[in-house]
Amino acid sequence: MVDLNNKGLFSSQGTEFDVGPERAAADAQESPLRRVFVGANGLRPGWSLALYVSMFTVIVAVGSWWAESLRFGELWSQMFFELRLLVAAVIPALVMTRIERRPWDAYGLPVRKAFSKLFWVGAIWGFLGISLLLEILHGLHAFDFGHIVLHGTGMVKFALFWGAVFLLVGLFEEFLLRGYTQFTLARGIGFWLAAVLLSTAFGASHLKNPGENWTGALAAGLIGLFFCLTLRRTGSLWFAVGFHAAWDWGESFFYSVPDSGAMSRGHLLSSSFHGSRWITGGSVGPEGSLLCFVVIAVMWVAFEKVYPDVKYRALTEKSLTQRTQGITG
Repeated sequence: MVDLNNKGLFSSQGTEFDVGPERAAADAQESPLRRVFVGANGLRPGWSLALYVSMFTVIVAVGSWWAESLRFGELWSQMFFELRLLVAAVIPALVMTRIERRPWDAYGLPVRKAFSKLFWVGAIWGFLGISLLLEILHGLHAFDFGHIVLHGTGMVKFALFWGAVFLLVGLFEEFLLRGYTQFTLARGIGFWLAAVLLSTAFGASHLKNPGENWTGALAAGLIGLFFCLTLRRTGSLWFAVGFHAAWDWGESFFYSVPDSGAMSRGHLLSSSFHGSRWITGGSVGPEGSLLCFVVIAVMWVAFEKVYPDVKYRALTEKSLTQRTQGITG
């Protein structure tokens, strides 16, 4: 198997395949303007990313304009908002599969693996991760679980509602920042540099949330980097989607604590924090606690041991080889 790192795909030293003397001769005869936009592997990554972001921005704007004419309650508006963002992230990627002639699977969300074992394993890891963090805080007398405040059908309805909302959140945020954009940016600057840049953007985006601070944003960025590791080791985003959804659901609904500075209506418990904000996370919630970094480190080490093999590289190699054959065939 060709090592794509050696070929430059996942390094900052280069991004094109060696396509042989015939293709090189053809490239030499192409106009300089064409070479600005197209390389040996099709549309250059920068232009691909610009097209994707432009389409995403337009769809978000149109969706916002349309949403103004609709009348939803506060909770349903939140679900509809997340759905609109997911649609805005997916449609441009579908367009780019046609333009770039690549399979959808290359962007990290293979449909045939939707909600398969990997998703549910990720969900277990996510729920256990937030549970571990809060159990540590409880052991330090910084967190109290309180008592159950929802009962009967209300408990079931809110559990399902928030499960659906956070599934949409997980799908949107993972695909937007670790799906098409990660794949495309990695073609230009390498997998891990792309992962660091996009995870930094992910963490920084949390700063706009009321009650958020730099420790919570940094934790979000590091969790994003952990999701990049899961993508690289499993070959898909389904583990990360399950983890993301279950972590947020456990944090917001089940344990009823702030998530990036926001409290969710219809939460299960009357939980509370006590003590220094460096330990409790303050208004941010447990993601703002310094102990969150410890939990992230534990999960990173554990995941590397359970999933030692890199599978993402083989997937992208297959996709890009198909694209090169399409150009030279």
